[in-house]
Amino acid sequence: MATTVKEFFEKMPSQFQSSKAGQMTATYQFDITGEGGGKWFATIEKGALTVGEGQAEKPNITLTVSGKDWMDIASGKLDGQMAFLTGKLKIAGDMSLAMKLKSLFFA
Repeated sequence: MATTVKEFFEKMPSQFQSSKAGQMTATYQFDITGEGGGKWFATIEKGALTVGEGQAEKPNITLTVSGKDWMDIASGKLDGQMAFLTGKLKIAGDMSLAMKLKSLFFA
């Protein structure tokens, strides 16, 4: 389990459930605010994952959340849907992709 946001994104490829992605093609942008934050993106294309630091050119979805809340979501301490409903997690773009995150990375 990652202990920092940066470590989470470094380990993201090893957590990726490629069998759940199928023929999916999408780019996720993660804008993590506050201490330990930064910008990362994850591009999924036909079962393969590429993770990079910075701003994606054309993300399909952008998730904005504090570093603490992101780590709580990643560890299961905070439910992603609850974070969204309470305003801790902001989502812009294709909402259906947000629903797929758990099965792609946290299963």
